[in-house]
Amino acid sequence: MTTNQKAIECLENNDYDAALTLFQEALNDSRDVQSLTNLAWIYYHEENDVEAAIHLAQEAVALKPTSHFPYSLLGELLVLTERWEEAVVVLSDSIAVEPSQEAYNNLAVAKYHLGEWEEASTLFLKSAGPSDYAMYSHVHCLIQLGQTIEAKHKLDAFLESDDDFVGEVHVAELYLELACFSEAVHWFEKSWNTYDKSPDWISRYIYALVQTNAMERAVEIAEECIRLKQGDIEEAQAEECDEDWTESDKAAYLIGLQNEKKEYEYLIQKISQGYVPPFKFTTSLSSRCYLFGCSRHKYPEYRD
Repeated sequence: MTTNQKAIECLENNDYDAALTLFQEALNDSRDVQSLTNLAWIYYHEENDVEAAIHLAQEAVALKPTSHFPYSLLGELLVLTERWEEAVVVLSDSIAVEPSQEAYNNLAVAKYHLGEWEEASTLFLKSAGPSDYAMYSHVHCLIQLGQTIEAKHKLDAFLESDDDFVGEVHVAELYLELACFSEAVHWFEKSWNTYDKSPDWISRYIYALVQTNAMERAVEIAEECIRLKQGDIEEAQAEECDEDWTESDKAAYLIGLQNEKKEYEYLIQKISQGYVPPFKFTTSLSSRCYLFGCSRHKYPEYRD
């Protein structure tokens, strides 16, 4: 059994300290593609040392590996740290070695943040399932590009029954961006009893209701949110402080809750005066195991 295989075995047995020691030993024995990549992966996922992982992955990539693992791992790390231009180069190399959904998605993320929405749209589509977050991101890019007919056609095809369904609120948000207010209300309503009631999407739901002249329901939603927020305030006020929950922590939390309550109290009035609650789109990093010799995923050890 190789040192790498022993390390993988320890990792599978949740003996992280022994696994780390063995991965480091493998690197000391031979500073090659496998030892560099595997230790980088461990530093990233188990030690939360992103910078050390980047340096090791960069060294692995400099060896011009024939596997996409080092490129994909480094690309993921560069996207994580918002080094968009560097990520584009490395992820393009990863795809040239072997295309993967993760590399396409992460390259799309980098392109999106560089403002290259058309390329991002194409890349998101290459990594997407029928109704998942990558498809949601693709449709959002289409809307940004003004391709609203195609965007609506693809959004209409989203199904809750699909694997990796992005979620009702996300679908509703895109319908709202398309000014399809009735469809947005339909999907927001589906979310009402299952999603955490945060102001970001609730304010957008109320906005959609106002646009469809469903004022009674809009008032009902706002009033319920005010009641819920008042309950949170009273619960927080009654909570005792300790070393982990100081008076300062409590005061800051209460200010946040009171601000959210006030937001609900004046929201319909603001919307009636022309306020449009903003859409907050966030990209999503795609990840997978890149451990050479991983027994769980039946990956072979690296061979040139």
